[in-house]
Amino acid sequence: MRQSIAELERQFVEDAVEDRERAEALRRHADLRTRKRSLDKMHKNGSLRFVLLFVILLGTAVLVTVAMFQTLYIVMS
Repeated sequence: MRQSIAELERQFVEDAVEDRERAEALRRHADLRTRKRSLDKMHKNGSLRFVLLFVILLGTAVLVTVAMFQTLYIVMS
């Protein structure tokens, strides 16, 4: 009887350790997933901002060129 109680206690301790390790592994995995999701979102937002900046610069260049040639046309006529 004593041996079986000791075995039960030992098994209980082993199970508790395994549960703690499993919970820690799940937490680490969740942290990694969260970090990856955050980095993906930041990268997506950065790409979107870059495209927006490019479009604004291109539009500005086109408007300045058109205004310059219109002004030149008015001055030369």
